[in-house]
Amino acid sequence: MNQAIAGKSIGFIGAGVMGAALIKSLLDSSVKSTQIYISEKNRERAKEVTSSFHVELKGISEIGQICDVIFLAVKPQDLESTLRELSGNLRKDALLISIAAGKSTKFIESQIKSKNSVVRVMPNTPAQIGQGVCVISAGANSSKNDLDLTKALLENTGLVVEVDESQQDAVTALSGSGPAYFFAFVESIIKSGVSLGLSLDIATKLAIGTITGSAAMLNESGLDAATLRKNVTSPNGTTAAALEVFNANKLEEIIHEAMSAAKKRSQELA
Repeated sequence: MNQAIAGKSIGFIGAGVMGAALIKSLLDSSVKSTQIYISEKNRERAKEVTSSFHVELKGISEIGQICDVIFLAVKPQDLESTLRELSGNLRKDALLISIAAGKSTKFIESQIKSKNSVVRVMPNTPAQIGQGVCVISAGANSSKNDLDLTKALLENTGLVVEVDESQQDAVTALSGSGPAYFFAFVESIIKSGVSLGLSLDIATKLAIGTITGSAAMLNESGLDAATLRKNVTSPNGTTAAALEVFNANKLEEIIHEAMSAAKKRSQELA
């Protein structure tokens, strides 16, 4: 275990899919279940998480009083009421780590009475298997030690990258929402494979194998995506025929429009 985390009490306000993924990553990195507390308003979800991870259920006020680090893992629309309840019972030295999409550190700082350090994080769902991307940004009261502690807490989820907070809405559009774009593309590949005569099982295996192999090649070859695309595209060949259809239908413009919509929605949530 990273010594920066040893002995820290870690609270999660909200224990949905991403909150649970972060809890699992902490436990996998040798954080003890006795260090972790959750507050979850959905009783069935609270029971499921406490049973699965052997962590203790507390109220929001209790978490504010006992925890060194508090993950704000509620839905963006629930953040203001959560902070209102937390503020009067928050330790002044507690580090707040927010994964609420679109919500700025400035907004969180404005809702609490003390000058706690706030770090904003945009994770994505592959963090559930240690292959995620977490992008972090410092708030006005955050020190280097706070950022280092945040990185240590998240390092078992996958890649951790630090950016200026002004870039977080773009990050949301790329890596935060990105897995869904990827899954939608794979869905389409599989459906097309079936319509072209393959069984669902074979189409699924081929799609997953092709995608994972291509991602590994992109990660390990040292070549950029454009070069790898050119290397597999023979003039007047089968790949070229497919890419011509993408180009004719303005795939690049569609992707840019989709990501711009995601960025705009992130800004609206602020």
